[in-house]
Formats: sequence, C-alpha cells, structure tokens
Amino acid sequence: MDAQNADMEMDRAEDNAIKELDEMKKRLKEMEEEAAALREMQAKVEKEMGAVQDPANVDASQANKEEVDSRSVFVGNVDYACTPEEVQQHFQSCGTVNRVTILTDKFGQPKGFAYVEFIELEAVQEAINLHESELHGRQLKVLPKRTNVPGMKQFRPRRFNPYLGYRSRRPYMPPYFYSPYGYGKFPRFRRPTRYRPYA
Repeated sequence: MDAQNADMEMDRAEDNAIKELDEMKKRLKEMEEEAAALREMQAKVEKEMGAVQDPANVDASQANKEEVDSRSVFVGNVDYACTPEEVQQHFQSCGTVNRVTILTDKFGQPKGFAYVEFIELEAVQEAINLHESELHGRQLKVLPKRTNVPGMKQFRPRRFNPYLGYRSRRPYMPPYFYSPYGYGKFPRFRRPTRYRPYA
C-alpha cells in the first residue's frame, strides 16, 4: 500500500514537472516572439528617423551643410525685442534672404544673436560690409558663419579667478593637535594676545 501511494505521488510529481516544463516552454516562445516584434519595430523606427545612414549619405549631408553655411552669416548683439522680419529687412539690401534664425534659450527668450542664410553666395560679402551697422539702437556684429565639425568641441581652459588665488594641494592637518609642551589640545590658529607692559 505504501509503495503504491509512493508510486502515485511520483507519477503526480512527474506530471506536475512536465506541465511546468510545458508552461515554461510556452512562456519562452512568447518572449522570443515579443523580442522579435520589438526588434522589427526598432528597425522600422530607425529607418524612419534616418538613424541608419550609409557613409555616402553622411558625407553628402555634411557637404550640403557646408554649402549652406558658406551662404550664411552670424549676426551678434541683436536686440532681444528684434523679430526675424526686422533682421530680414535689415539684410535685404545685400541679397535675397532665404532664412533668418534667432536662437532662443530653453525658456523661449532670445539669446541675442542670429543666423541669416542667403540664396546667393555673393550676398555674404555684402552682409559682412554691414558689420557695426545699427539695428534697434545696437551695433551689430556680422561675421561669416563657421561650420561646426561634430566631435570637435573647442577646449576652453578655466580662467584664473583672482579671488580664489592659487589652490595647491596641502597635506592634511587635523584641526587640533597636541602640544609637545603641555597637556591637552589647543586650536591650530590662536588669536594673538594683547601685549601689556608691566607697570
């Protein structure tokens, strides 16, 4: 009887183990299908966003960017109340203005400079002649736009601050140390005592 009960329990345990194994295989298959679907969606999104680019396209876009930058000028010291239409009118005498971009910060406030893109290449030289001309009572700074090279951030060393002085590494000294001439401890920096001549 005990042997028969033991056999039945073993059969039940085997059946339970087989069921668990089947459930695990089923879950594994579902996870693999889900991972494949995610990979497919990721590839689709990358294709739409243009993240997967061949080197020829990258070179072509870089050449296109350089060509657009050669037709553009940087305009500094632009009044914060100035609109793109006013900047466009100011540079209209140089040539046909394709686009005016006034850069803003994360709060939407103008940063005080702009980029003006022309259709003709010759208009850039005419625009540079407007260097130090006035718009809204401010002298504009007009320079040819330079092309930013990705990954070539200019290193700017820290400027010397005269208020901080030179910081040098000093060895660690505890705030209190024991006097070799007496008991107890006293502060490292003591206030000077007043000199009292004997009367």
